[in-house]
Amino acid sequence: MVGGAHTTFIGRGHPAFMRHDQPGENPTLEDHLAEATRLTLAATGVSAAAIDRAVVSNFLGECFASQGHLGAVLAAVEPKLSGKPIARIEAACASGSAAIVACVDALQGSADVALAVGAEVENTVRSRQAVDWMAWAAHVASQRDREFALFPWFFARRARAYKAAFGATHDDLARVVAKAYGNARRNPLALQRHAAVDFERAATASDRNPEFLTDPELRAHIRLLDCTALTDGGSGVVLATQDGLDRLGICSDACTEICGVGFSVAPLTGDSEPAAMVNMARAARQAYGSAGVGPDEVGLAEVHDCFSVAELQMMEALGFAEPGGAPRMLREGETAIDGRLPINPGGGLLGFGHPIGATGIKQVVEVWRQMTGRCPEYPVSTAPRVAVTANLGGDDRTGVVMVHRAA
Repeated sequence: MVGGAHTTFIGRGHPAFMRHDQPGENPTLEDHLAEATRLTLAATGVSAAAIDRAVVSNFLGECFASQGHLGAVLAAVEPKLSGKPIARIEAACASGSAAIVACVDALQGSADVALAVGAEVENTVRSRQAVDWMAWAAHVASQRDREFALFPWFFARRARAYKAAFGATHDDLARVVAKAYGNARRNPLALQRHAAVDFERAATASDRNPEFLTDPELRAHIRLLDCTALTDGGSGVVLATQDGLDRLGICSDACTEICGVGFSVAPLTGDSEPAAMVNMARAARQAYGSAGVGPDEVGLAEVHDCFSVAELQMMEALGFAEPGGAPRMLREGETAIDGRLPINPGGGLLGFGHPIGATGIKQVVEVWRQMTGRCPEYPVSTAPRVAVTANLGGDDRTGVVMVHRAA
C-alpha cells in the first residue's frame, strides 16, 4: 500500500452539508470521485500517468446520481487516466474492499501500480427513498416485505439473538455508539465530528434516539443512534508491486503491506445466523491463514460497524473475543483509542460515516495512516505492527478481511 486519502464525509447535521431548503449545492458523485483521486495522488506523490489499472467502487450510482459507467467517469475527472483499463465493481457495502481485491489480483498479473477509488452520495433524495434503495443489498423477492427499514430490521434481529444467546444488554450496544462518536469528535474528516453523543444518550430511548421499527418483536432492539447515517464521501488508495515501487521511486519503508486476504460470499437467499457472523468468520480464517498470523498478533482493527451490534459480532468473527465476549472488551476499554486493541479509532461507520462505495477503501487507508503516523488528531497509543480490516456486504453475505503489516 503506497497510501491514500479521503474527502470530508458529509451528510445531514454536518455544517458543510447544504439542506434542500438552503442555497448552494452539495458535491456530486463525480465531485467526490475527482476529489478522492486528486487527494490520493497528492498524498502518495504518484502521477495518474503511472497508474496501470484502476477500479471504481460504488453501490447505487444509478439511483442516487442517475449515473452508471463509472470507470469512464473516473477517466473524465482525471484525464491522465484516459486510455487505461478502468471498471466499476459492486458488492453492496463491501464494494470498496472488493475493488482493492481486484487491484491485488491485477498486481499479481500484468499491472505494477493500481488505483482504487470509491465514492457514494446518499443524500440526493429523501431518507425514505434512500432506505428503499439500500434494501437492494438483500434478496428483494423474498425479503423486501419484512420491514420498510429492512437492514435495521436485520440487525435488530441480530441484536435480539445476541442478547438472548449471551446475556448482552442494550448498554453494550450503547458503548459501541459512544466510542464511535467520541472518536469521531477528534477526526476532522468525520461526518459526526460535531455531534455530541455520550453513553447516556446512546443508552436511552428518547425523541433524539427513537425506536422506529414497526415490528413489535424487534422494535426495542434498535434505535436511531445504533444505525449509520446517510453519508456522502469518497476514498482512494494506490497499491503497487515491488517493481512498481521501484518505478515510482518510492521506498517500501513508507508503505504498508497487505499480507493476507479473505474473500467469502454466502448465498443471498435464506436467513443468516443472527447470533454470529458465520461468513465473516470464514473470510477471517482465510485472511489469517494466507498471512500466517493469528488474531492475538493484531494491534489495530477497522471493522464494519454499520449498526452497533455489528461491531460486537465482527470482533468475535475476527477472533478477538470468544462468542459473547466482545462486550467485556468494550466495558474494560480494550478497544478504546488508547486501549490494547484500538477498533475504529477514526469513528468507524457510525462516527466517521458510511458512503457505501468508499467504506472498504476508507478502512484500508485508515490503517495505512495509523501505521505510518499520519493521524495526528487521533493517533493510537502504540504503533501497531499488524492490523486487520473487515468489510461486510449485506446481512453477512459478502465478507472481505485483510491483514496488514507495517514496513
